[in-house]
Parts: sequence; C-alpha cells; structure tokens
Amino acid sequence: MTIQPQTDIQRIEFGRRLRQLRNERGWTLSQVAEKSGLAISTISKVERGVMSLTYDRLALLANGLGVDMATFFSEHGKIYEPGSFAIARKGEFQRQETKNYVYEMLFPDIWHKAMTPMMGTLKAHNVLDFDEFVSHPGQEFLLVLEGSITVHLQGHEDVKLDAGDSLYFDSSRGHLYASTGAKDARILVVCTDIENPPMEKEK
Repeated sequence: MTIQPQTDIQRIEFGRRLRQLRNERGWTLSQVAEKSGLAISTISKVERGVMSLTYDRLALLANGLGVDMATFFSEHGKIYEPGSFAIARKGEFQRQETKNYVYEMLFPDIWHKAMTPMMGTLKAHNVLDFDEFVSHPGQEFLLVLEGSITVHLQGHEDVKLDAGDSLYFDSSRGHLYASTGAKDARILVVCTDIENPPMEKEK
C-alpha cells in the first residue's frame, strides 16, 4: 500500500475545503477567478490538490470568496471577540507548503484576527528560485528565529538579517525571503491587511 506524503494530503485537504466554500456559494471556477483575480487554471489545480498557494495568492482568494484566510484551514473556527485570548502550544498550527516556503499558520481556528501570525521555513536559497515577487496589501513584521536570510525588496537594496534581527515594512512592496546559510532558516512573520495611513500635509 502506498502512503501519501503529508504535503500531498495537505494540498488535497485544502483543495477539498476550497471546493466546499465555492459550492456553498454556488459559484463556478470562472466566477471565483473573476472575483479573486487568479487564473481559472490556478484555482482548478488548487482544488485538485495539484498545487499550493503563496500568502499573497491566499489573500486574493480569501478576498474574492469573502472569507477570512483562516477559513481555508479550519471549518469550525470562531470569530475573535474583544477581551478574549488564545494559546497556541508548540506544534499547534496548520501547515501550507509551497515550492519555496513552509508556512505554519498559527491560530487557524480564530477568524477575523487583526493580524495573521505564522512561523515558517525558508527552503529557497536564491532569488532565482522564485518566479516573481510577492506583494499584498498591508504591513509585515519579520523576525529571524534561526539561521540567516536575505530579504529582496523591489526598488531597494537587499537586506541581510541574522537570527534575532527583524524587519517591518509595507507589504505592498514586492518582497522575497531566501535563506543564506547552509541550512534552511526559520522565521516568524506577522501580516496585517491594514493600509498605510495617509501622510499628514505640512503646515
């Protein structure tokens, strides 16, 4: 008997959840594509468990379907309530693996959080491993937990970070993370969809 790798199982489960959300709305693949801005072929591959989405595309898909991103990872989540709190013990996360990143989505059963916290492993070691820059509305905090990384930013010189270093930036700027050491680096990332406030005019 052939045992499927964990990554394959996760892709299949994610695809099943996406198809469920689409069917609940009575939408076709074409309608989801139109609302999310993703290609029909991409959505089809995701539903069939053939491919995984990077964070920016997850955000587009969630926005198109009108759901919290965490909805893709948990069917029975609850909306975050003011004054409440939640604890994530070590190993409690939902995994989303792409060619270059392993995302560990924290608190997937809490929906409509102001922030999206996740830990991750950077499998890429060269900017050439990527097809394109990642960008999405909002702001992003990055902390290197283990190893060293290079952050490639569109329109800015590369930023090199070692363990303990951090970066805060406008995530609508194209960006990529790549490990620079011999081992895959470990990071903590927190994203928000809060747009940058307008600059005050000088008086």
